[in-house]
Amino acid sequence: MLAIALFAFAGSAALCLAMDKHFTDLLGRKPKAEQLLGLRVVGWLLMALAVTAAVNHSGWARGLVELSGMLMAGLCLWVFLLPYRPRWLLGLAFASLLVAPFSALGLI
Repeated sequence: MLAIALFAFAGSAALCLAMDKHFTDLLGRKPKAEQLLGLRVVGWLLMALAVTAAVNHSGWARGLVELSGMLMAGLCLWVFLLPYRPRWLLGLAFASLLVAPFSALGLI
C-alpha cells in the first residue's frame, strides 16, 4: 500500500513539474522542451507503476479505488504545500522516488 502512495506521489510531482509555471516557481529557471517532455514521460511511467502496484495488491476493482484515494491524498499534499513550502515538495518527491521501489519489493 505504501508503494502505491509513493509511486503516485512521485508521478504526480513529475507531472506537475512538467508544467512551465511549477517548474519555474520551484527551480527558478525556465525549462527546456526536452526537460518538460522527460518529466511527462517519467510522470506517466510512475503512474503506470502505481496502477500496476495497486492492481497487484488488491485486484482491479479495489486496487483502482485505493489508487485514486492515494492519488487524491498526494495531490492535496501538493496543493497545500506548494504556496507555503515549495522546496519540501521537491524533497518529498525525491524521497518517495527513492523509497518506492524498496517498498514495492517488501523491504520496508
